[in-house]
Amino acid sequence: MERSVDQATYDGPPLPESVTGRELDRSVSAQLKGLPEKLAARVARHLAAAGMLIEQDPETAYRHTLAARARASRLAVVREATGEAAYAAGHYAEALAELRAAKRMNGTTAYLPMMADCQRALGKPQEALKLAKSPAVAGFTPEAKAEMTLVEAGARRDLGQLDAALRTLELSPLTSKSRAAWVVRLRYAYADTLEAAGRERDALAWFHRTHAIDSQELTDAADRAEQIEKRLD
Repeated sequence: MERSVDQATYDGPPLPESVTGRELDRSVSAQLKGLPEKLAARVARHLAAAGMLIEQDPETAYRHTLAARARASRLAVVREATGEAAYAAGHYAEALAELRAAKRMNGTTAYLPMMADCQRALGKPQEALKLAKSPAVAGFTPEAKAEMTLVEAGARRDLGQLDAALRTLELSPLTSKSRAAWVVRLRYAYADTLEAAGRERDALAWFHRTHAIDSQELTDAADRAEQIEKRLD
């Protein structure tokens, strides 16, 4: 019997026996309860497998979410997972479509930075800037605000507007005493944009300030500082 979706997509990648679906967060599991028991169990396993693979093998993670979507496309949590996996795998048009669908279903604005970054990746910086100006951003957590700031500054750079990119970053908490990853990334983006604008001494200072809090070595700030120092000597 023919299926309404492609058989390979519906089947998805092989599910490891060790993945039961119980690995999912309770809030996710709760959204699957409206499905028939066996169907819910299968969708849960695909979502759990996707969550486990998304960092080291985003393409396979994405295929797991497509298998979940083929079975439960009307659930926002499934569309959200598909969008996030598509984004991680570099399928930006698909990610944008899925995140838009999830947002329509549950009204959540948390996807806006990722959606804006998809627009950038698709060569539409102006669309990214529209999302960055959404009123919802004012209510974001500091980390989510930082993500949107990074996308907004990147979109300005895409448009050749270096001064506007710098102003965008200067309005963010660059001097926060936090050593969180989002502060590291803000400082690094600022240093990088300063260098692009030809302000090498200022860039050097900010690469050093980035390295000072980058205990996890998320960036190559130390190397970038060294390169500038060699040029300035």
